[in-house]
Amino acid sequence: MDIEPTSDSSERFKLYDELELQEFQDKFVIKSHQSPNEGFWISRVDGNINLLDGDTVSESPTKTSTIYGVVGTIRLVVGTYAIVITSRKEVGSFLGFPVYRLMSMRVLACNQALKFSTSQEKKDEAYFLTLLKIVESMPGLYYSYETDITLNLQRRSKFVEGWISKPLWKQADPRYVWNKHLTEELIEFKPVMFSLNRDLSFQTAELKLKDSCAKLSLISRRCTRRLGTRMWRRGANFEGDSANFIETEQLLEVEEFKFSFLQVRGSIPILWEQIVDLSYKPHLRVISHEQTPNIVDRHFHDLSQRYGEVLAVDLTDKHGEEGKLSAAYAAEMKNQQSARYVPFDFHCHCRGSNFDDLKILYDQISDDFEKQRYFMIDRKGDILEEQKGIMRSNCIDSLDRTNVTQCYMAQKALDLQLQRVGVLTCSECISMFEEEYGKFRILWAEQGDEISLEYAGTNALKGDLVRYGKKTLSGLIKDGMSALSRYYLNNFHDGIRQDALDLISGHYTVSRNIPSHFQRNSFEPLTYLPVASALIIGGLTVTTFSLQQVGRNAQQYVSSVLCAGITAGVMAIVKANGRQFCSRPRLCGLL
Repeated sequence: MDIEPTSDSSERFKLYDELELQEFQDKFVIKSHQSPNEGFWISRVDGNINLLDGDTVSESPTKTSTIYGVVGTIRLVVGTYAIVITSRKEVGSFLGFPVYRLMSMRVLACNQALKFSTSQEKKDEAYFLTLLKIVESMPGLYYSYETDITLNLQRRSKFVEGWISKPLWKQADPRYVWNKHLTEELIEFKPVMFSLNRDLSFQTAELKLKDSCAKLSLISRRCTRRLGTRMWRRGANFEGDSANFIETEQLLEVEEFKFSFLQVRGSIPILWEQIVDLSYKPHLRVISHEQTPNIVDRHFHDLSQRYGEVLAVDLTDKHGEEGKLSAAYAAEMKNQQSARYVPFDFHCHCRGSNFDDLKILYDQISDDFEKQRYFMIDRKGDILEEQKGIMRSNCIDSLDRTNVTQCYMAQKALDLQLQRVGVLTCSECISMFEEEYGKFRILWAEQGDEISLEYAGTNALKGDLVRYGKKTLSGLIKDGMSALSRYYLNNFHDGIRQDALDLISGHYTVSRNIPSHFQRNSFEPLTYLPVASALIIGGLTVTTFSLQQVGRNAQQYVSSVLCAGITAGVMAIVKANGRQFCSRPRLCGLL
């Protein structure tokens, strides 16, 4: 970011897309290739940030490399760490401006004071560094050097020209900026370059319909207010922010017009949990609390203020534990004036695994859905149509069933838009054009996979319903593998991943003045799981071998019973303490 004083002492901002990183024994220097005098340096001793001046660099660096932006800085127990972008990939454009996916990052350690720290401080710093290493490989981070991609087309079209000319960090909607907490110190010191990264999904495709060319983009913006992993961030917090809340914008550019169609998703916005305990499907528990009505009110008030009338579609099962959760949600929605609640048992109505079965849902909501419309502007920027409401979808994870449903509704909106400008007649729809319809489906399937990777750690289930409109054998196999991967990640990895998200989003702040968080929670049950697993596998193996020898003598029978008893005992202990043997977050509570 380039800050140049003008005659009226105001500041003009410009983002550089390539920077030079110079490494010295006592500091890191980051400056622009185009303007070598513009930059800043970070002390490797105490992490202090200073603007470059003529006396900053007097010797040659030990290493020089090219980076593509500074994600931000974070202060831990002892040191300060800067996170920089080491590789990127251009993935398309948003309203004519290039959009990049962040491919890799590097953490620059400014912690030479660590050698003077206590042993506990060194242990704590090591754990936090482990979390930063997890951050280095996070998926779904995108940014642009030239425009703000946190604002949907309808919102940005209503801003005055003066707002759009502001620096990107002032334009951006903070709820969709993943590294907002990391950039606070950089903004305070007014350094010359950094990059705002959006936690989202971005896909684009070119369509050819009859004689018309169209560009279709899909942008999903993840809210950072209740950022987290699948099992450790469920429901809503007391402020009404729901987990896995995502605004998805389908952007169509055709002829001389631009269309935007918005949908949102998010976890059921009441207090509930589903704590991993080594079982394949942990129990759902609705948390009874006097604040629940206020939580629901805050959530839907915020939605109505931002989008207008809300159509809340609940795709959960209406029996079993999901049914109890759905019933609790339905009970709270009876008092909502700004939202219409629509229960739809996806698994019941779409048991044939056919995409077109969602017509049952569409028939229920078509009047409200079509009344909400979409946003439309011409090439002059004149507003021809506004979207007057929003459809909010959820299932349990707000991933798989939600992906399929949102794709179906987006297809309906796309048909209306193409008919509006005469590309399609009133009797035609996108599904009649096989090749272009395939591109549309792939766009939504890839978006579903990316959103699922960020929240659950695997590709989305039911992806073939989106891609092909029906279940396939290969899709069933992929779903089975993804389900097993989710089980492993949710039970044995997501606790530490949740800590990493809480750390970099600022939900947890490191302080040397507070007693070590880990000293107070020194017991690590997860470290005993490999031992328990080895005992169970070994016990089963020995028991099986002994049973094969039972007929030869009584001693083998006694050995078999003893081994079976020990194995059963270990299994019972592990099952009874399942929650303790799983990877759990250590920094923040569930709410």
